[in-house]
Amino acid sequence: MVSSGTLARIVRAVVVSGLMVAGAGAQELTESPIVQDGNALLLGAVEHDLTLPLPDWLSPAERLSGNVIDQVVASYRADASQALLEIYPKGESEADWRTLYGARITLQADRPLNDYRSAVMYGYSQSCKPELTGFFKFGEDDGDALAPLGFVCGAYLDNLKSYAGQGEVMVMSFHKTAKGSAIVYQEWRGRAFDPSDPKTWPVEANVLQTRAEQLKSGAALALAD
Repeated sequence: MVSSGTLARIVRAVVVSGLMVAGAGAQELTESPIVQDGNALLLGAVEHDLTLPLPDWLSPAERLSGNVIDQVVASYRADASQALLEIYPKGESEADWRTLYGARITLQADRPLNDYRSAVMYGYSQSCKPELTGFFKFGEDDGDALAPLGFVCGAYLDNLKSYAGQGEVMVMSFHKTAKGSAIVYQEWRGRAFDPSDPKTWPVEANVLQTRAEQLKSGAALALAD
C-alpha cells in the first residue's frame, strides 16, 4: 500500500517533470537552501538562481518580519540535474496540505519552453478525471515569455484512493535560461467541485488571478554567477 506522502510525491514528479520518477536518485536534504532576499525568496540550485515571490498566505506582519523562512514548512530534494522545493503553511505537510507552493528547476538546455509546458499539462491531466479537467491561460504568450497557466481538477481519478472526494486548482509560471527551465506553482486542494463554477473551487477566482500575476512578475530564473 502506497502511503499518501509517497503518492503525493509520485503524482507531483510525474506532473512537473513529465517523468515517472519520484525523487529517484535524489539527495534528501535536512535543510532547505532557500534564503530570504528582501520581499522575495531565493533558491540557488543546479547552476541557477530562482527568485520567488513570498508565500501569499502570510500575514503582513509575517511578511515584514524579515524571518519568513521560519514562518513556513519547506521540503527540498535535488540531484545533479533537477531541484524541487515545496513550501507549506505551518501546520500542513507533504502528506496533508491544503495549500502547496513549489518550484522545480531542471537542466534541459535544448528543450523548448512550450514543450516543457505541454509535458506539465499532460502530467496533470493523468491524475484527474478527464471530464473534470481544464486548463486556461492568464493572458497571451510572447515567445518564450509564456503566460501563467491555470489548471482545474474537479476530482482526482478513482484509483488515487488517498485523494478520494478531493480536487485541486493550480496556477503555474514557466521560466527558461540557456541551460534549463523552471516551473513555479501554487496548488489549492479541497473537496471535489464543479470546474465550470468558480464559486465551488477551493480558492477564490480573484485570489488565483492575483497569484498568477505575482508568479509572472515576481518569479525569475537566472544562471548562477
